[in-house]
Amino acid sequence: MKNMTRRMFAAVSATMMVAALGLSGCASDGGAQDASADANETQEQAAPVATTEEPAGEPVELQIFAANSLTKAMAEAQELYHEQHPEVTFADTQYEGSGTLVEMLGAGQYADVLITASAGKMDDAAEAGYIAEDTRRTMFNNDLVIVTEEDGDLAGKDISLEDIAAGAYTLAVGDESVPAGNYACQALTTVGGYIEPDGATGPEATGKGGTFSETLKPMVTLGGKVGDVCKYAETGEVDIAMVYTSDVYRMGGVAICTVVPGDTHKPITYPGAVCAGSKHTEAAQAFIDWCMTDEDCAQIWEEWGFERA
Repeated sequence: MKNMTRRMFAAVSATMMVAALGLSGCASDGGAQDASADANETQEQAAPVATTEEPAGEPVELQIFAANSLTKAMAEAQELYHEQHPEVTFADTQYEGSGTLVEMLGAGQYADVLITASAGKMDDAAEAGYIAEDTRRTMFNNDLVIVTEEDGDLAGKDISLEDIAAGAYTLAVGDESVPAGNYACQALTTVGGYIEPDGATGPEATGKGGTFSETLKPMVTLGGKVGDVCKYAETGEVDIAMVYTSDVYRMGGVAICTVVPGDTHKPITYPGAVCAGSKHTEAAQAFIDWCMTDEDCAQIWEEWGFERA
């Protein structure tokens, strides 16, 4: 009887042990499953989240064709633009007379942006199909001034257009390819110093195709670039020159005698446009817009004698 009782107790104990082991296994499996679930949740939380941010801009190199008078200001503006937009760099910017720039485009040279020193030269580029006309903007304004050697005898003297037309001074102006020369001749039509073929005067004149008066003709030296014209006055080769205000800041060495009255010539504007053959039209347009709107850039234009349009 005692032996039977021991065998029954042993059997019950064994059964209980097996059950306990089974429960333990279930608990162990459940824990592994919970841990696995926790790991999966962690992985889901750590997974990268898709964003709507645009990728960094692709590197772009812009080729700018700009009027000579923009040389110093444009170089500083491009440096600032690259600081703000590191993906944009600039090829060797071509600074020439506006007419020369248009001729360069006509000869097949590549540019993304054209900026001229007169509306007329941009008109020429538009008529020839060298620019995208819907991108054209008037970017800057300028003034026409009479200058002389900085430390010369005429520095500070008020010199009028009438004085010039009377042949009182030797004079340097730009030739017909130089917008500053066109504006100078327009102004001189109002006092008889320059005669247009159709007799137009002042803002109605073109400053091209005419002749200087018999009195003034022997006194005039023509320059192929406005910088050259300024140099003639700086070195004393001529008494005075007619250039832009910005050239005084850019070239130095000359003093302003008189600001030529604005109503004697067409408004002096600098239009800019994206070139028709540009491979980077969006970047080119963005640069033009920035030149006209960025406040830090505005300080550069003002420093070099330009006014934003």
